[in-house]
Amino acid sequence: MSDIIGAMGLMAFPLIISSIIAIAVIASLFVTLARKKVIPDGVADTAKKLALSGKVTPAHIQQIHDSSLLGRVLASGLENIGQPRHVIKENIEESGRHVVHSMEKYMTTLGTIAAIAPLLGLLGTVIGMIDVFSVITAQGVGSPTELAGGISKALMTTAFGITIAVPALIFHRYFRGRITNYAIEMEKEAIKILSIASAPQRRVTDSITTNASNKRKLAAAQAQIRKGRVA
Repeated sequence: MSDIIGAMGLMAFPLIISSIIAIAVIASLFVTLARKKVIPDGVADTAKKLALSGKVTPAHIQQIHDSSLLGRVLASGLENIGQPRHVIKENIEESGRHVVHSMEKYMTTLGTIAAIAPLLGLLGTVIGMIDVFSVITAQGVGSPTELAGGISKALMTTAFGITIAVPALIFHRYFRGRITNYAIEMEKEAIKILSIASAPQRRVTDSITTNASNKRKLAAAQAQIRKGRVA
């Protein structure tokens, strides 16, 4: 292994560092994007029951908020129960953006490694080939075996870079798909909470509309009675 690293020259160090970072990021994403941390079972049902009961306390909201990433989104809806629908929706959407951003925290790093690792490997190969042809220019072709060995060592950096990039790209796509699925599930649950949380406001609005209509009907009836008495 040390011979291979020595053959790759200085470009071995950024490639090794990139591989270590990629492994650390992948391990971290497996932990942070575990379903029990993002959308655990029971959180959505608990939030809906609280919203329907109308007995939501700050302690309940904090408990839902701290339970998971989905809980943070649902808590923003619970704490605005009774507010106009657009206010609840704006708070839920803002919370959802923050949650998605937190899930994508290390995705840029992983994607960057997947993109630059082959380029670093190719750069190492180009530098190695330049050194090989510099020797040829100075000393001639010499032994074809030694020439082939020098070219082989120069190509090792490209192979190493691709070896890092392929898994990094695979896991980047995998985690991107997982985040998208989580976001869709969160949106569905948030819509349910939005409907429940804005229901009291709708009932108040409907009550006001009904009362206004009844008053108009009463006024019209009284007017008809007065007309009849005058006649």
